[in-house]
Amino acid sequence: MITGLDHVVALVRDIGAAKAAYQTLLGRAPAWQNSGEGADRVLFTLENMTIELMAPSGFSVTADRMRALLDDQEGVLASLCFRVADMSRMHRRLERVALKPDPVAEVESSDAVTEAVLHWKRTRAATELTRGVRMFFLELAEERPRSVATDIAPIDALDHVVITTEDSERAAALYGARLGLDLALDRSHQDWGQLMFFRCGDLIVEVVRRPVAGGDSAHDRLWGLSWRVADIDATRARLIAAGLDVTEVRNGRKPGTRIMTVRNGTCGIQTVLLERSPKPVD
Repeated sequence: MITGLDHVVALVRDIGAAKAAYQTLLGRAPAWQNSGEGADRVLFTLENMTIELMAPSGFSVTADRMRALLDDQEGVLASLCFRVADMSRMHRRLERVALKPDPVAEVESSDAVTEAVLHWKRTRAATELTRGVRMFFLELAEERPRSVATDIAPIDALDHVVITTEDSERAAALYGARLGLDLALDRSHQDWGQLMFFRCGDLIVEVVRRPVAGGDSAHDRLWGLSWRVADIDATRARLIAAGLDVTEVRNGRKPGTRIMTVRNGTCGIQTVLLERSPKPVD
């Protein structure tokens, strides 16, 4: 039913500052910008998904709720939106697996710069049944425009979105059995806990269990993003030249990967960049 991850929503305090920060981080221009319903939005669309930056605007119930979610943070990952091919079938499945979806809504959005218009169908599962992670499901009528590169060595795509959990069995049941994502990896290690990789289009929903004292076993948390780059050394040099604080490049846990952490310029969102080694030619 789910064909991929359509977008991730990041709530931010200042839409102008966040737009500038992500243009620097991604090396790409915004693809869509609009305002309404208590929020200002800037979208960056990459090869396999979109990140939607959303900031509260004005004074309304919606804007106040976003400010409460932000609390004193610069930014926070707020929700996942999965792409589906058939909204009617997806809605029936969500009802069948007891995720209590909202009625399907028809949505329209216009870009503030180009005045282009997009249409989609959308529903939302009940957050109390998705372990505290807000989840939307969307069927687009038209494809979004892509974010064009504005600098060398841009970020190309999302490699994985990371979710932390205190209850790996119930999280696995949610993402695997109920949402229908394919469990590609389930591995435990004494140093870093348990990792579960669920395939979602050409990226991964990574669920990590790292038990902590006083943790919430009933609620999971959207934790961070791992972006895919073609040349991590070139991207690192670009970010350093732009004034960002980044770590040295190191080998990833998955063989054939190299990673680095971006320590600032991400609106407080945990951010890793990843390079995959080319697959050998037979």
